[in-house]
Amino acid sequence: MTTSGIEGAVAEAAALTSARPDPPRRTESAWRRRDRAWGWLFVGPQLIGMGVFVVLPFFASMVLAFASWNGLTALEWVGFDNFADQFQDELLWRSIANTLFIAIVTVPIGLGLAVVIAVALEKLKTRTLYLVLFFAPVMTSTVAVAMIWQQMFRADGIMSAAIAKVLGIAPPDWLGDPKLALIAVSIVTIWASLGLNVVIFLAGLQNISPGVIEAARIDGAGAWRIFWSIRLPLLSPIIFFSSVVAFISSLQTFDTVYVLVADAGPDNATRTIVYHIFDLGFRRFEFGPSSAASIMLLVITLIITAIQFGAQKRFVHYEEDAA
Repeated sequence: MTTSGIEGAVAEAAALTSARPDPPRRTESAWRRRDRAWGWLFVGPQLIGMGVFVVLPFFASMVLAFASWNGLTALEWVGFDNFADQFQDELLWRSIANTLFIAIVTVPIGLGLAVVIAVALEKLKTRTLYLVLFFAPVMTSTVAVAMIWQQMFRADGIMSAAIAKVLGIAPPDWLGDPKLALIAVSIVTIWASLGLNVVIFLAGLQNISPGVIEAARIDGAGAWRIFWSIRLPLLSPIIFFSSVVAFISSLQTFDTVYVLVADAGPDNATRTIVYHIFDLGFRRFEFGPSSAASIMLLVITLIITAIQFGAQKRFVHYEEDAA
């Protein structure tokens, strides 16, 4: 074939190719569109609720933290004055100290008790009744829990009567004594959150491979050695997760204090930082300082959480790391 013939064939093939219609594009089927519509329908209420009750208040508090507003007058920008006033407010530092006390006391004691109870329940064949009893406070309203313990902490309540009978001393004034009121709040907090941690730790213990425990027993390890060297390290990721959640929850303590002790207790003994925010915003109608205090709470929470995540490299052991 000559050169001109080859060029003609190529031109003819190109013409046929260009004249060929493009393949039809894949269109989304009707059932996929319907499936996506139902997905947005179910997710929509959650997204709307998060936007209205979480995202919008967050940005509103960021704005109000730099403004002076009582809910009725015009908004007035004051810059960092609200933060400066809060740094000089003794009630803020008292509330931060009380909040940190609750966190430092309730988190280690609560998690420690939960681990001990979970190990004890693991050895029982029928543990359903105990799990229900321990988990009942978690399902109960915090207001109801606080009201029950309020009656128990009375001078003629169960707690005071038991102490007076066993120790032979005058019943303590749990909610009226500034030194005991914060301890009473800590007791209620530990009791209310114990059941959830027990269930989580029990699930973690049951997830440990029986072969690892059996190998340790064959090597002569006792019950305490198995717990300290095998069970506890393998449970450390769950303990870390629970400690982060527990610290954040304890820093947000409000409803227990509000119901259990009137007006934050004697001499503001149980005044937490969230109660301080509530008092400024919804009693004094000082939304600017209240928002500034809430931003400070956010910073404190982030710092404590960052410290926990930094410390996990030394105390948290994952199975893949051990392998």
